Amino acid sequence: MTPKALFSHTHLPLISAALLVPFALTGCTTTATTAVSPDPAPASTGHVHGIFVDPVSTQILLATHDGLYDATGPTMTKIGTQTVDLMGFTTTADPLVFYASGHPGPGSTLPDPVGLIRSVDAGKTWEPLSRGGQSDFHALSSTEHGLVAFDGKLWTSADGLTWTTSTASFAPAVLAGNPATPIVLATTQEGLQRSIDSGRTWSAVPGAPLMQFVSFATGTATTGPAPTQVVGITPGGNVHISNDAGLTWTSTGKVAGQVQAVTAVAGTAGTPRIWVTAADGIQRSSDGGATFAPTTP
Repeated sequence: MTPKALFSHTHLPLISAALLVPFALTGCTTTATTAVSPDPAPASTGHVHGIFVDPVSTQILLATHDGLYDATGPTMTKIGTQTVDLMGFTTTADPLVFYASGHPGPGSTLPDPVGLIRSVDAGKTWEPLSRGGQSDFHALSSTEHGLVAFDGKLWTSADGLTWTTSTASFAPAVLAGNPATPIVLATTQEGLQRSIDSGRTWSAVPGAPLMQFVSFATGTATTGPAPTQVVGITPGGNVHISNDAGLTWTSTGKVAGQVQAVTAVAGTAGTPRIWVTAADGIQRSSDGGATFAPTTP
């Protein structure tokens, strides 16, 4: 694919939840680069494009160059046998349904790029939905009204089959939404953008820090108030928390290392639990980003 001017990185770009340092998106390849963690993670996982933590089970999922992995225990376990370079990845309100984009692995019958693919069995198998051979969505997120994605153009879709292009001219590094709200955030080289209609229209967020990663904190139930806690991380690793869905931000701490992806689970008093992936593994904060400690693997 043609490289886009976003956050640059020495390895592969990230997804849905995640991209690169410093500012400018590189092109993707089919060759694995740096291992997620030299030990005990298998070297074939390559760069981590996205991370998700289930708010109930605390299962940790990693979307990587070599497919989807369960990183909850001391050893990473690959989910399913189908290898897809998951450049874009997002969960939904249904714990069994995931969407993704990227490139097919060896032996796959999927087109290249795969366009939008869907799993209805929590990542064990994938089926093509739309834009096969056309789109490699490096940024992808679910919203209250469907999906928002970026492949050089910004798109929205209510059903994953029919797509509408947005009039927005920016190139997002990360798209952060949540299936319980129409609010979507986008990190860009020019600053944070915010949509209140599931990605159809956008406006800049005045005074927001220049952030590379953003993630809505998921709740602990499938119903309830719309999520408002958001975690943001700058290219230098500074952590910021928003309690009003991205309108205002408070600096809380700093995470060491080159961050690859971030996710969060809602907490009390503006202190969501945060997980980040870096070249040396996964780090977790239980105090809203004030401190981080390594977790497995």
